[in-house]
Amino acid sequence: MPVRPVARLSRSDLADLNAFRAVERLRSFTQAAVELGITTSALSHAVRNLEGRLGVRLLNRTSRTVSPTEAGAKLSARLNVGFEEIIEALDEINASREKPVGRLRLNVLRDGARLIIGPHLPVFLKRYPDMQIDITVDDRMVDIISEGFDAGIRYGGTVPEDFIAVKLGQELRWVAVASPRYLYHHQPPFLPEDLMAHSCIQIRTGAGTIYKWEFRKDNDYREIDVPGQVCVGDTIMGIDLALGDVGITYCPEKRVEKYIKNGELRVVLPDWSPVEPAMYLYYPRNRHNLPGLHELISVLRERMPV
Repeated sequence: MPVRPVARLSRSDLADLNAFRAVERLRSFTQAAVELGITTSALSHAVRNLEGRLGVRLLNRTSRTVSPTEAGAKLSARLNVGFEEIIEALDEINASREKPVGRLRLNVLRDGARLIIGPHLPVFLKRYPDMQIDITVDDRMVDIISEGFDAGIRYGGTVPEDFIAVKLGQELRWVAVASPRYLYHHQPPFLPEDLMAHSCIQIRTGAGTIYKWEFRKDNDYREIDVPGQVCVGDTIMGIDLALGDVGITYCPEKRVEKYIKNGELRVVLPDWSPVEPAMYLYYPRNRHNLPGLHELISVLRERMPV
């Protein structure tokens, strides 16, 4: 097949090279298509066009896996260097703008979405109308770099090493709560161990394990593997079930403040409620000049003093 020499890069060349780079990094056409915001078929077509123009196969494809050929691996390594230079140059230009322009991809815990993004992002969006925010709400422990995110929000103590982490707000008090109707029909617990005789709404963590509820009174720390008829994947469902008189749930106090205030939920074992690390926004060290990131951090810190 005739091969067109690539002496001068066109816009199409750059787009197809970036498409190939995303597929090679993620080893998945599906994930790369999501990151790039295009369809899987369009992405596959772009890579095939690139291979046709270069006259060499860059990727080995099977029904289950995608891997680079030797030529593809060499090209990807060189492209990563070149595109990083381009990204840094663009970041420097954007940093000189009066207001940032661009798109941020965030990976956020469900509690972070409710406590941080929902209440405070509208202020950022009004202040910086040229910014776009793409939010994935997910309690899994994900590698934000390999999955194409610019930053993440999760609890302190769970942020991976070698990232820049920014504290958002103050430490969080965790409470066990239940509805007045549930507590009317059951003997209220006086010690954490008393929960073993109750219907507790278990929580499955992002790592796939069932969370053991933690309690602390002065220097006395206890960890309870609570029993329960129901296990949920997030505090949102746990709170809804507690409001429905199913049992006792466990969550950050800020998530249920309004329900405690209006009497729909009551705190049990209040003297044992532990104070745990605050949430943090974290991002790779080489992304410090990303348009809009520092502005987002400034808005959150402004509205969530530590």
